[in-house]
Amino acid sequence: MTADAALGERHRRRLREVYRSAGWPCRDTVEIELLAAGWLERVFDADGRETLRVTDAGLGVLAATLQRHRARYGDHEHLAARVAAQLQREGRIVWRALALRAPVEGRWVVARPDVFSIRHTTVEAGVEPVAHEVKVRRADLLADLRRPAKAGAYAALASRCWYVLQAGIAAPDEVPPAYGVLLAHADGLEVARPAPAREWRPTLALWMALARAAPEPHDDAAQGRLGAAHER
Repeated sequence: MTADAALGERHRRRLREVYRSAGWPCRDTVEIELLAAGWLERVFDADGRETLRVTDAGLGVLAATLQRHRARYGDHEHLAARVAAQLQREGRIVWRALALRAPVEGRWVVARPDVFSIRHTTVEAGVEPVAHEVKVRRADLLADLRRPAKAGAYAALASRCWYVLQAGIAAPDEVPPAYGVLLAHADGLEVARPAPAREWRPTLALWMALARAAPEPHDDAAQGRLGAAHER
């Protein structure tokens, strides 16, 4: 393994921090490894004060990392859009990237489901709020599963919760049983495990948050064809 390959995300994060700052030394092991790799260099002013500067090689690393992050974001947003479109075809009203306050263990936390939807109905008991969390990378999924407060927040906001996984990043049984699991394949979404349902009605606070947010635009013609099936 080369020295560059041995450097991980924490090194790239420090590199970004140095690039955005005055570059004062920390003198820790991360800094030593960045200097040894040639991604940082030491600079001394006329009074002998030392600062750090990102080298041309380090700038190349930052640019490559930015491109990878953009690609991952694009894959994530593409899958979230697929989920939203599927829910709209099922006659649901859909929001993406909402920030919703949820009560968890006596305190308020902010939950940001990738896709949130309710049924298009005039019967309050049939609204059935559902949260979908989209993951296209295994590392992101594992990081999520280490945050129990997130699961609690989703449970406080929805009657069903799903993980939508890019096929191949995890087995369905790695996801806690409180969630359903959808696997995203190139040709569609597969239900690997249904989401357990529970009776839950939106609170006034949730209704107000939805009222302030714009739902996803949809194909009016397609929704018209679904209208009769979902009328109450």
